[in-house]
Amino acid sequence: MTKKTFTYQALTDDLVQNRQQDYQLPADYPWELPVRTTRVRTIRALCGAAAFCYSRLWRGVTVVGAEKLAPFAHQGYLVYGNHTQPVNDVALPYLIGGPQHFYALAAPANWGLPIRRLLRPGGAIPVAKNLRESRAMLAAIRQALAFEGHLFIYPEAHVWPGYTKIRPFPATSFRFAVEAAVPVFTLTTTYQGWRLPGQARLVAYVDGPFEAPAGLNARASRQWLHDQVFTQMQARAALNTIEPYHYQERRVSDD
Repeated sequence: MTKKTFTYQALTDDLVQNRQQDYQLPADYPWELPVRTTRVRTIRALCGAAAFCYSRLWRGVTVVGAEKLAPFAHQGYLVYGNHTQPVNDVALPYLIGGPQHFYALAAPANWGLPIRRLLRPGGAIPVAKNLRESRAMLAAIRQALAFEGHLFIYPEAHVWPGYTKIRPFPATSFRFAVEAAVPVFTLTTTYQGWRLPGQARLVAYVDGPFEAPAGLNARASRQWLHDQVFTQMQARAALNTIEPYHYQERRVSDD
């Protein structure tokens, strides 16, 4: 089987483009999270059912360690994951975090897609692109955690399909966890053999909780969490047994 090859120049490159890639949120976008009306709960339940059909039935994902989240079901927490599955990185968190508690940071490009009406009631919070949006995003995150929200973050930012290593990400990604003083978990998706021809077998690992030691200032706490999460995700990534796609670095001299 011939593998698709992705070429990149930097580990922060955005390799998956769509026609709405440069979509800008309208100035009057309602950042405040919607009230849990019957409509919102119904949308979330339907999204959860769709997630089950995709992750469990179609992709057959095996989850190891999901029980670690159970003691924290009725409080806010954050989950950091590697971003290697365009669809399953949304579907699987819906299942393990619970449809009614799910929240996730998502690229604004998603609001240019036909599903945009489902995003806000479904738990998606746009990633800010400027200072004004940053303030609104932080307020929405605080609100989500106060709602006993389980917030999923992909600190690598861009999806690299089937990538089997952990790309670097900044310690600033842990600002929310330190500020809210909530537990942190990791969700690492790995590729372990073939389930069907052309479809990798996905095994996802939940690890944690990670909580910074008392006595550290905010900056040191962010760095401590970053190091723990990055190291844990690297350890799980070492369990990959196949590489669904080939990634090749393109050097500047190659242009």
